[in-house]
Amino acid sequence: MTTAPRRALTLRDVSEACGVSEMTVSRVLRNRGDVSQGTRDKVLAAAKELGYVPNQIAGSLASQRVNLVAVIIPSLSNMVFPEVLNGINQVLEDTPLQPVVGVTDYLPEKEERVLYEMLSWRPSGVIIAGLEHSEATTAMLRNAGIPVVEIMDTDGRPVDAMVGISHRRAGREMANAILKEGYEHIGFMGTKMPLDHRARKRFEGFTEGLAKAGIEIEDRAFYSGGSALAKGREMTQEMLERSPDLDFLYYSNDMIGAGGLLYLLDEGIDIPGRIGLAGFNGVELLQGLPRQLATMDACRIEIGQAAARIVLNQSSNEPDPDIPDQVTLTPTLSFGDTLRRKRL
Repeated sequence: MTTAPRRALTLRDVSEACGVSEMTVSRVLRNRGDVSQGTRDKVLAAAKELGYVPNQIAGSLASQRVNLVAVIIPSLSNMVFPEVLNGINQVLEDTPLQPVVGVTDYLPEKEERVLYEMLSWRPSGVIIAGLEHSEATTAMLRNAGIPVVEIMDTDGRPVDAMVGISHRRAGREMANAILKEGYEHIGFMGTKMPLDHRARKRFEGFTEGLAKAGIEIEDRAFYSGGSALAKGREMTQEMLERSPDLDFLYYSNDMIGAGGLLYLLDEGIDIPGRIGLAGFNGVELLQGLPRQLATMDACRIEIGQAAARIVLNQSSNEPDPDIPDQVTLTPTLSFGDTLRRKRL
């Protein structure tokens, strides 16, 4: 089976969509010339709907591409995405391609702006976190005419290629591990839940896994800020004051989980006998804690490596058909010192 070659949108596509000349479209998009407001609005609306991005290097390079790979991620502050970048860089280091990074702060409108600016330089590929985007962002990705790899998540349909883990499955597996060890009174704490779709999917998978055993989460807390140790301590204290009978706390990430662990150690609470804990991401930095937090590795370096290989392969003159463009990795559960193991 063959696929149609990718083609970036041109001024002509916008011209045909809005019924004005290419010259008028060019004037509007460059904000030059005398064009009525009505025509200007019509052109801008058509360009946004199509996902058209002006080419800032038009005429300067015969290939109309630069050796840059746009890497768009939501954060650099929580120790997760730097490892993804490391994986990308490992693969691209000895190639002509160079990754450039844009950060969105989990905001769809900022993601749209960052992608727009990066595509205007006509990169050789895009690696972007997540499968959920605004309509404008999705249109730009679909019509970029270059390899697009959506990373970190495989619970959905990609625009082009995708590499990641199933977060719903990860949530279900954590629920099963907790239930197997006899924990029944469970609380959940998560950050960035309104905007972090991957944390939301883990929560959905987790609650589904518990529901199959007839157990519901007894307390939950959501926080829209960053993944900080201090916040984890604060949330844990507040939850246990509200719900003192909880015997397990599941955190959406390791950082707030580590904060909860430190709080419980300060209070002299038996871990994992009286109460168990688990986080997510397998952050190596936290291995120096007094107790090892139970967690699940999100395969971050492997995700970066696989995504870079896809871009490198699809942008070559002779792509290797044996390199898959959809890769689902399997995270590993680590019991650490905070999730008891079933006694034989």
